[in-house]
Amino acid sequence: MGEVAELPLFPLATVLFPGGPLPLRVFETRYIDMVRRCLRAHGSFGVVWIRAGNETGAIDETAAVGTSARIVDFDALPDGLLGLRCLGERRFRLLGRRQAPDGLHVGEVEWLPPEAQVPLPASLAHLAELLRTVLPQLGELYANVPRQCDDAAWVGARLAELLPIGLPEKQACLELGDPLERLARLAPLIRRTGD
Repeated sequence: MGEVAELPLFPLATVLFPGGPLPLRVFETRYIDMVRRCLRAHGSFGVVWIRAGNETGAIDETAAVGTSARIVDFDALPDGLLGLRCLGERRFRLLGRRQAPDGLHVGEVEWLPPEAQVPLPASLAHLAELLRTVLPQLGELYANVPRQCDDAAWVGARLAELLPIGLPEKQACLELGDPLERLARLAPLIRRTGD
């Protein structure tokens, strides 16, 4: 069993991968307070996909695996909301979830082992080339995401984020601990130039 910790949760209608960007607009007091605590303690918060419920109301069910996020920048948006730029860090398994008196969700999490860096197989080099072409076109969102195009885990995570697949499929990709298995699942969805 991995290390167990308590982590503030930000349940969302999205799936966050390690190394992936997460822009957020924060307006609820419970999350503004969470942001203050995270910045003060240089801490992170957990992002879990909401399987049933919604972001601003009752949350009936979340995914069992999520990703911690670190705030890398913030600013006041023109509409008066707090804008955050976050980056996914580590995967965790959610062991339990409770709601604090201020409404913030808090999870007991078990940290999952980091994925081993696995070289991207030569037969899948076209996937890295695709990312080298696409990421700069996405503007600021991926501007500060460190590139690791030779790492199968990094390539698979970016593809899972960007491909137009449903959230259940994205979640299944997050839960896979084998980067090559994730790529085997995603590669058939991409046509190679000239095919």
